[in-house]
Amino acid sequence: MTWLPADFVHPTHVELPGGGCHLRPITGADTDLDYPAVMGSQARLWSIYGEAYGWPTADMTYEDDLKDLERHAREIEAHESFNYALFDDAETALLGCVYIDPPERQDADAEVSWWVVDDRVGTDLERAMDALVPQWIAESWPFERPRFIGRDLSWKEWLALPKLA
Repeated sequence: MTWLPADFVHPTHVELPGGGCHLRPITGADTDLDYPAVMGSQARLWSIYGEAYGWPTADMTYEDDLKDLERHAREIEAHESFNYALFDDAETALLGCVYIDPPERQDADAEVSWWVVDDRVGTDLERAMDALVPQWIAESWPFERPRFIGRDLSWKEWLALPKLA
């Protein structure tokens, strides 16, 4: 299976059950909300994504984040990978992200991970995300073998899997 069918249309708005929050594709215009969310959770996010992606560094600047978000927006438009931001309904706060990427490791057709900001860890919001993301991927995306990194297997286990040729 190729990464995505040519006629696939990615979702542009996903309501989080329980109301008050939604997911949408991230853009460079979201940097004012993304940067404080990421840097406010930097140590925990580094413990999750650091070894695999070297992100987010402790010295990441606003400009670095803007470049990352602009790259994500280009990748979304090209259907190369997807970064969905979790916002409150008024989009005054970015509360987390969901990443949907083509597989880097064998035996999956997509690799999915997500996070919420530090002050939402262990809350109903995080539990709602944990329930929503696998269901949303199953219902709205054309994958047969998505891998939920950090959920189905640890990041350490994922890093140990054979890379795709």
